[in-house]
Amino acid sequence: MSFRIIRRSLLLAWLVWAAGGSRALAQPEAMPITVLDPRDSGVVQAAYSTVVAEPAIDPFFPDPATRPSFQYFPAVPSSAVSPLLPDPNVMLPGDNISSGSAWNAPWTWQVLPEGLMYKNYLAGLEEARIGSEVVHDKRLGWLWDASLGAHVGVLRYGTPDPIWPEGWQLDVDGVALARLDRNRNMVSTDFRVGFPIARREGPWEAKFGYYHLSSHLGDLYIENNPGAVRIPYVREQLVFGLAYRPIPDVRFYSEANWAFRNDGGSRPWEFQFGMDYSPTQPTGAYGAPFLALNTKLQQDLNYSGNFTAEGGWQWRGQTGHTLRAGVQYSNGMSFQRQFYDRYEQLIGGGMWYDF
Repeated sequence: MSFRIIRRSLLLAWLVWAAGGSRALAQPEAMPITVLDPRDSGVVQAAYSTVVAEPAIDPFFPDPATRPSFQYFPAVPSSAVSPLLPDPNVMLPGDNISSGSAWNAPWTWQVLPEGLMYKNYLAGLEEARIGSEVVHDKRLGWLWDASLGAHVGVLRYGTPDPIWPEGWQLDVDGVALARLDRNRNMVSTDFRVGFPIARREGPWEAKFGYYHLSSHLGDLYIENNPGAVRIPYVREQLVFGLAYRPIPDVRFYSEANWAFRNDGGSRPWEFQFGMDYSPTQPTGAYGAPFLALNTKLQQDLNYSGNFTAEGGWQWRGQTGHTLRAGVQYSNGMSFQRQFYDRYEQLIGGGMWYDF
């Protein structure tokens, strides 16, 4: 009996001792958690790090000099890449651009920067892009519309993020808008070139700039249509655009432009407005859906114009460039300025590459 009592007493003492030691280990004095946001400086400083101080009494290591420290998620050198936040430039799911800046990188001067602060209107028929659409009109038959152009940044003072840059940026924007008939003969070509200055802060985007637009009738069209006369349609115009994003993937926009030089039936004022739904983060190989609506009104048409809708699938790259494929519907006066007072109802499909 005495041996059982001794054995139980030793077992009870060991359990008490173990419980006290584990409680001391479980309740150390913890230092505050330090979270360094890598976007504050544009360089990954450290992963999320928590350093826990040693307990005051440690039954396993009574000598503080030999006692090891407890450290979880150790800090990484500033030159390394955090495994938790591999890309400091990409917005995280919890980020909200409506609160101010997408990330607080310092503003710097950049020549030929990646990304745009004021992107093209997806359903805008006169935007600078590379595109091709095959469309049908009941009266005109099948037509091939093509856009051969680009919209790129020249100089920026702002953040270096290609997806969500903030600051000021000077762009160059140019495109040739060609229309071919069913026999692939050139019907007409409009040329548009501009130098907009863009500004972005949080969910707001704006641009102001100079644009030239001129329209030219195709030689073969004149030969095949006796009596066809080229209209010297020209606009030298100042353009102001404003856009707002309630969430990153949705943009509402409006634009006004005033031509200080007109010819060929052109009159000073034009307006357009619309909405784009387009996922703004890189999509990878699977892509994502998009939807775009645009309405344009012209003073030379007594403020009538055209309406365009596009929808389909898109793929966005790491620098914000976007490839889209889908269907297009346009109803109203022709966007080809040689035929600006001709009604068209076009439906078809196409592919578009936006910068």
